[in-house]
Amino acid sequence: MFDIVSADAIREGRATDAYFDRTVEALEGAGRNPHVVAEVTADQFPDGDFELFAGLKDAAHLLEGLPIDVHAIPEGTLFDGGPVMRIEGEYLDFAAYETSLLGFLSHASGVATGALEVREAAPDTPIFSFGARHVHPATAAALERSALIAGLDGFSHVAAGELLGREAAGTMPHALLIAFGKGNQEQAWQAFDEHVPDSVPRVALVDTYSDEKDEAVRAAEAVDALESIRLDTTGSRRGDFAHIIREVRWELDARGFDDIGVFVSGGLGPEDLRVLEDIADGFGVGSAISNAPPVDFALDIVEVDGELAAKRGKLSGKKQVYRTRNGGHHVGLAGRPGPTDSEPLLKPLIEDGDLLQTEFDIDAAAARAREDAKRVGFGTRTQA
Repeated sequence: MFDIVSADAIREGRATDAYFDRTVEALEGAGRNPHVVAEVTADQFPDGDFELFAGLKDAAHLLEGLPIDVHAIPEGTLFDGGPVMRIEGEYLDFAAYETSLLGFLSHASGVATGALEVREAAPDTPIFSFGARHVHPATAAALERSALIAGLDGFSHVAAGELLGREAAGTMPHALLIAFGKGNQEQAWQAFDEHVPDSVPRVALVDTYSDEKDEAVRAAEAVDALESIRLDTTGSRRGDFAHIIREVRWELDARGFDDIGVFVSGGLGPEDLRVLEDIADGFGVGSAISNAPPVDFALDIVEVDGELAAKRGKLSGKKQVYRTRNGGHHVGLAGRPGPTDSEPLLKPLIEDGDLLQTEFDIDAAAARAREDAKRVGFGTRTQA
């Protein structure tokens, strides 16, 4: 019914690029199946432009059960060069999985990086991911999981919440107000208050028909339990958004509604949040997260039957990456000493098909991302 590649197709290696099928046919026909070391990388050398690693859970379950060994950096780690994953084994045992593997890692890491940029723009203000409407529904859970790894406070997609064990956040769209008709906004806000479960925050959307100040005050007077109002003003009508927020805040405070928060959404990005974080009480961010470019990962063979190997433009040899004491990211050959007082980041994930890591905890990854962002100075785009 829907254009969705099945989980079975992914797990069986059929969700692949056609040239991998041709490669398998050629190698099998020639009786050749070398033992290789292959690495997933975006940039060969550190360049100070850090990105956040995500998607490891899906990647691990994709490779689980194959007769290979896998090392990977922990989810929630920032990287700016060198491998994020290393695979060792006979090439034909994992060749058909490259397309899906890179898809899992590239999309999730891109979204996580975009979400982390949003998070760092307003580190002390609640931020929710509203971007699920911009992606294929089959990828919504991956989107929301990556947003949580970056440290966002929640998301809007119901089915993703069911899969991730988190409750989706959200109150009302403009459609609710429009369904009651112009001039009847109070009826819409009151219907929400009367019929939506008490566990849902009372947040009124206040920019459907009239001036934001007018609707904000009317909503506060109509709903006794109102916790916040939400401004989602269309960009063509927005003007100076910061000024609008200040006006709304002034009018609410002047009438004794200083306990009602102001939540803001609608096409916001990191630069907007930096401007608005001191005057808004929360944000909903969509396309800045969902439309973040995927990380351009590639999987390259770097050893064949114990001999160094690499295509032009790639670095041969099995590698290790390190977080240095001053927050740098160092790439070196595995088996050789790393920088003094550094931490090796590529850690065992799969050994001869057995998955060594049984939990892929979102909160632990988010804590790691938060701490690593401080160490590397994420947002300054300078390498330590």
